[in-house]
Parts: sequence; C-alpha cells; structure tokens
Amino acid sequence: MKRSILLHPDPRLKKTCAAVPDLTDDLRALADDMLETMYDAPGVGLAAPQVGVLHRLVVLDCVKEEGAAARPLIMFNPEVIASSDETNVYEEGCLSIPEHFADVTRPAMVQVRWMDRDGNAQSEEMDGLWATCVQHEIDHLDGKLFLDYLKPLKRQMITRKMVKLKRELARG
Repeated sequence: MKRSILLHPDPRLKKTCAAVPDLTDDLRALADDMLETMYDAPGVGLAAPQVGVLHRLVVLDCVKEEGAAARPLIMFNPEVIASSDETNVYEEGCLSIPEHFADVTRPAMVQVRWMDRDGNAQSEEMDGLWATCVQHEIDHLDGKLFLDYLKPLKRQMITRKMVKLKRELARG
C-alpha cells in the first residue's frame, strides 16, 4: 500500500527514531509499503519517519542502470560502523523536500550493519550512490535532513519555498 510522504517542515522529520526491538508482521508490511512508496515517488531511498512512523527502518534501491535488476534493501536498525576518511560530494535530494537539491559532502565508503526483514544480521561495505543514500536515510532516523548540511541562508530559502508549497497544496 502506497503511503503519504511527509513534507518538510514537519516536526516528525526532526525526531530521533526508536530502535526496532522485535520484527513483527506489521513492521514487515510497513517495509513493503515503504518500498512501494519509494519506487512510485520515484526515489532511491525512504526512511520510516518520512511516512510518519518513528522507527529505525529504511529502504533503499540505488540501482539506476536501465534494464539492471532491482536490488531493494530493507534495513531495520541500520548503523554505520565504519567510514572512510575519503569523501564524495553528491547532489542530494529528498522525497520530503521535492524539487530541491544541493551538494552534500559525506564519507565515500561506509560499512553498515542492520537487521533484514527476516531478523538476520547483515553487514555490507557500500560506496558511491549506495554510501551516500544509506547515510542520508540513517540521518533521517536521527532527525537530520540534508538541509542541515547547508549554509543557513540556503537552508532558510528552501524551507520558505517548502512552507509556500505546503500552503498551496493545503488549499488544493
């Protein structure tokens, strides 16, 4: 089931999410809904707080090559356990901040640990778009948006535009 994506500014996007203690069928269904929502948007990542659920859950699929097989990842309680000193700059966007993009500098490579939808511990070294995306989504779980990496003036400008967009959408 497709879910609504919260738009910035929304106080739920600034909250720290609770760890997932036990996997339930409801949480697995939420993960499946989030993948459907992400693909429909379309996006390469989505975090639970973006659909109004304050749990440590993210979904990703950074395969963008035409004709390549999708690689959906469902991550419960994801955490970066190591990161490179080398950095990358990517132009990031966010489904909660549509049509706004900015360059963000992050570690180029990260080692991530998480629990999959079956409750199995997973670990993977990620680089490129995968590394950027997983860090961006984990930031959401800590109440941090890519805007928080920007200079105050640019952050305020985007936030003002988003407030205006939300007002227009509310008017219908």
